Amino acid sequence: MITTVSANGSLCNGTLDNNQIFWLLEATEGKEIEENTDDIGLALETIIKHVGEIGLYQRLLFVVMMPFGIVWSFVYFGQMFITATPQEHWCRVPELEELSLDIRRSLSIPKISDTEFDQCLMFDRNWTQVLETLSSPDPATPRIPCSNGWEFLFEDIPYSTIVNEREWVCENSDLVTWSQSINFVGSIFGGILCGNLADKYGRLPVIMLSNLLGCIGGVATIFTTDFWDFAICRFIVGMACDSCFLMIYILVLEYVGTKYRSLVANMSIAMYFGGGCLLLPWLALGISDWKNLSLAMALPMLLALATPFVVPESARWLVSKGKIDKAVNILKKFERINKSKIPENVLGNFISIANKAKEKNEGVLMIIKIPSLRVMVTFLIFAFVSAALMFDGIIRLSENLGLDFFLTFTVTSATEIPSVIILVLLLDRLGRRWFVTGPMLLAGVLCLITAFIPRGVASVALAVAARFLTNMSFSTVNQWTTELLPTAARASGSSAVHITSFAALVLSPFIVYSDRVWEGLSLIIVGVLGIAGGCAALVLPETKGRRMPQTADDWADLAATACFAK
Repeated sequence: MITTVSANGSLCNGTLDNNQIFWLLEATEGKEIEENTDDIGLALETIIKHVGEIGLYQRLLFVVMMPFGIVWSFVYFGQMFITATPQEHWCRVPELEELSLDIRRSLSIPKISDTEFDQCLMFDRNWTQVLETLSSPDPATPRIPCSNGWEFLFEDIPYSTIVNEREWVCENSDLVTWSQSINFVGSIFGGILCGNLADKYGRLPVIMLSNLLGCIGGVATIFTTDFWDFAICRFIVGMACDSCFLMIYILVLEYVGTKYRSLVANMSIAMYFGGGCLLLPWLALGISDWKNLSLAMALPMLLALATPFVVPESARWLVSKGKIDKAVNILKKFERINKSKIPENVLGNFISIANKAKEKNEGVLMIIKIPSLRVMVTFLIFAFVSAALMFDGIIRLSENLGLDFFLTFTVTSATEIPSVIILVLLLDRLGRRWFVTGPMLLAGVLCLITAFIPRGVASVALAVAARFLTNMSFSTVNQWTTELLPTAARASGSSAVHITSFAALVLSPFIVYSDRVWEGLSLIIVGVLGIAGGCAALVLPETKGRRMPQTADDWADLAATACFAK
C-alpha cells in the first residue's frame, strides 16, 4: 500500500505498480510525498527528487567528469598519433645521401606510377658507378628489398613517430596493427579487473586504479626500445580504457534525476570525450614529438588521485553492500550543497527499505542466473559491438580517405557535439531503441556507398555523415547499457558488455588493414555490421522515462516490455 498526496491535495490510497508511482511522483513534483513502498530504487529516486535532480552538486560532478572524458579520448585514440605512418617513404641508399632528394630517389627507387615511388624496393646497382655517371636506371634493373633502412618525407605526418624511428614499414608494417590490437586486449583484461573490483570495492577505488594504470603505461611507453616492450606498455594503457571514464559516468548518472539523465549522459561524452578528440590532433601537431605527446596524454590521469576528495561513492552500491550509514551521509551531503531538505519521513522510509534490501551483490552472476537478463545482454552486446566497430573503424580510416589525416580526424570528431545535441533534444521523446537502430542502419548504408566511390572529398563527406550517425547510436547504447542493468550488476555488467566490444575491437585494426587487400573492403565490413547491429537493438527493452533497475524484481518489470518477452 502507498499513501500519496494527489495533485489537488486530497489523499489517495491504493495499490500502485511502479510505473504509476513514477507518474505520481512526476505529477506531484514540489509537493509533500510520503513513501511506504518496499522498492529501494524508487526510494532513492524519491530522495534525489527532494535533494534536487540537477542541483549544484550534480552540476559540479558534471564538471568533474571533464578531465576523465578528455583522457578517455587520449587513451582510446592517442596511439594513432604516436604510430602514425608518413605515407611517403622509400629505401635509404647511404652512398647517395649527398645528392638532392629528387635526384637520389630517381636514381635508386622504382616508380609504381607517374607520381609514386615504391616504398619497399630499390634498384640493385653499383652505387659508385652511379655517382660517377648519374645515369638513369634501366627499367629492367633488378630490384631488391631495402637493405639500409628508409627515408621518410614528413609532409602528411610532420613530426617523428615511433614508426619512422623504428622503421615499422613494409614487412614490419603489421607491427602497428598488432600493437593496436594488443592495446585492445589490455582493455579486455582491464575491463574484467575493474568491473569486478568496482562491484566488490566500489566505484571510487577503480576510478583511481584505472587512471593510474593508464598513466604508468603511457609514461613507460617513452622508455621502450623495441616492439614487445612497446606492446606491453600499450597493453597497460589499454587496461585503463574505458574504466577511466566509465566508472565516474555510471556514478554521476546514479545521482541525476531521470528526466536529466539523457542530458548528463550524452553531453558529458560529447563535450569531454568529443572535445578531447578535437584537441588530440592539434596537441600532436603542437608538440611534434611522439615521446612528449605520450607524456602529455598520460600525466593528466594523475588527477584521478584527487577523486575521493570531490566525488561521492555510489549510494546505490553502498546500499547493495549494506553500508546504509555511509549512503545516508552522502545523501545528506547532497542536501547541504544543494541547499535542499529531505523530509524525515522520506529519509526514514529509505533507511527502513535499505535495511530490508541488503542483498548479495552477485555482479555478473546475476546476469548468468536470470534467463531474461542473459537474453537481453546477448542482444545488447551485439548492438554495442556493432556500434563500437563502426565508431572505431570510421575514425581509424581517417588515414585512408585521401585527405589530410589531422584535418579528417578533426572533422569527423567535430560531428560529436551536434549529433549529441540532437540526442539530448529528442532521446527522451523518441526513446533509446530507435536512436540506436535508425542511425546505425543509415550509417551502414553510407559506409557501403563510400566503399565504391573514389577516395577524396566525396568519400570524406560520406564518412563524416556516417560518423555523425554513429555518434548518436554509440552514445545512446552507452547510456542504454547503464539504464538496463540492475545496480547489483551495473558496474561489472557494463564492463562485461564493454569488454566484449573490446574483444571485437581487437579486429578493428585488421579491418582497416584489409584496405591493403582491396580498397573499400573495410567499409563493406563496417557497413554490414552496422546494419546487423541496428536490427539487434530492436528487441531490447525501452528505458525511456523509467528509473534504473535496482533489484532483480525491477529488472523483471523492465524485461516484460521487451520484444523477446512477448
